[in-house]
Amino acid sequence: MRDRYPRAGRRDTVQRQSLLRVRGRSVAWVPPLLLLVLIIAVDGNTPGSFRIITWIVLVPGIAAAICRVWTTAGFALLAVASYLVADGAWPGQYQAGAADFVLVTIGGVLATLACAVRLRGERRMIHMRDIADTTRRTVLRPLPPGWGGLEHAAVYLAADTDARVGGDFYDIQPGPHGTRVLVGDVQGKGLGAVEAAAALLGTFREAGYHEPSIATVAERLETRMQRHRQHSKALGRRDGERFATAVLLGFPVDDTDVVEAVVFGHEPPLAVGAGGVRSLPGCDALPLGLTELAPAVPPVHRVTVAQDETLLLFTDGVTEARDRDDVFYPLHEEVARAVAADPRVADPHRLVALVRDGTLRHTRGHLADDTTVFAVRRMPGTSVDGPERGRLQA
Repeated sequence: MRDRYPRAGRRDTVQRQSLLRVRGRSVAWVPPLLLLVLIIAVDGNTPGSFRIITWIVLVPGIAAAICRVWTTAGFALLAVASYLVADGAWPGQYQAGAADFVLVTIGGVLATLACAVRLRGERRMIHMRDIADTTRRTVLRPLPPGWGGLEHAAVYLAADTDARVGGDFYDIQPGPHGTRVLVGDVQGKGLGAVEAAAALLGTFREAGYHEPSIATVAERLETRMQRHRQHSKALGRRDGERFATAVLLGFPVDDTDVVEAVVFGHEPPLAVGAGGVRSLPGCDALPLGLTELAPAVPPVHRVTVAQDETLLLFTDGVTEARDRDDVFYPLHEEVARAVAADPRVADPHRLVALVRDGTLRHTRGHLADDTTVFAVRRMPGTSVDGPERGRLQA
């Protein structure tokens, strides 16, 4: 993360945000220039009783909305000069007068100041977005292709109702006892949710590597969430009651047809393959952090998964996505229909793209919550044994 933004860098950053570009060059100056020419042309070709030259004050106002400060200031000066020339074209008659000249001058000054304020706000927005992106990249580390012997694909979509980062998280951790996968969603938003997600991921990366039993990994995650809640409460923070839903998967080394699953109050994964779509076993277990209500962690389910089946994991941004009629996104039906039409959709990358596009289409691009879609399956013809996997420590 950069601590400083040089002035030239800020200008370039804001310039890149402009939509008025042709072949990489800004054409934001064209609309105010056309407006200026239009006002002068209309004023010069209408009767003297119909003077619209004072409308020239709109030119720097338009420039302030889409141009940079110096361009806006240039249009302000050009508007004043054009006013003087046009208003002096009728000596002794039909002149707008000094009052309108003052109006055009003050309008140009105010437009320039407004442009400076707008650009300052845009720079701040870009800076905050960079901070949010950097924070998320720190929590959600990049995953190498084929990491842990798994094909994987993921997409994270930020909700458009809140500029803050959310608590969705996912990771793959290979180790001597198999590859483990974690996908979850921390309740709430903001840095507090990111802190909780980072705490859970840190524990997962260590326990997922060292612990022989996935049940022990699940217990470690529950303990970490409890400790995080206690720490937040001790600090007097209002987010001391956070919890997290999650799915923990294990791909054993010695059994390539089995997947172990622990579901913490989360939607169970979908197994997607040429044979159709089925949901992995779930239960009524509570989310992470609520052991005072249910002391035991959820049970471990061992499920047979075919080589060509992809496990689709997702957060509630998908299952709770609604359209204008308040109807939930039919994830299971959409995926089943797509796989029936083309079994190749079960490929992790294509499957993630299908769910992403379907969710955005269903909501018309207006997501109410952060959305994560994650898909994994064993790579065909690969088998990482214990000693080799032990050297894959992240």
